[in-house]
Amino acid sequence: MEEHDISCPFCGETIGLLIDCSVEQQQYTEDCQVCCSPILIAVEISPEGLISSVTAEQENG
Repeated sequence: MEEHDISCPFCGETIGLLIDCSVEQQQYTEDCQVCCSPILIAVEISPEGLISSVTAEQENG
């Protein structure tokens, strides 16, 4: 597990995510820790087990 910070696409606050680097591609919904809005998280992990990209979008947008 690796910690990664993102900005909430609703309120703009920085929130921390714990990312499982053993799964190459992930997509899940997580509520913002500040405004409680649903954020769609997409994660890609490199073959070396490092975070390649993390995107955060409004779930309904």
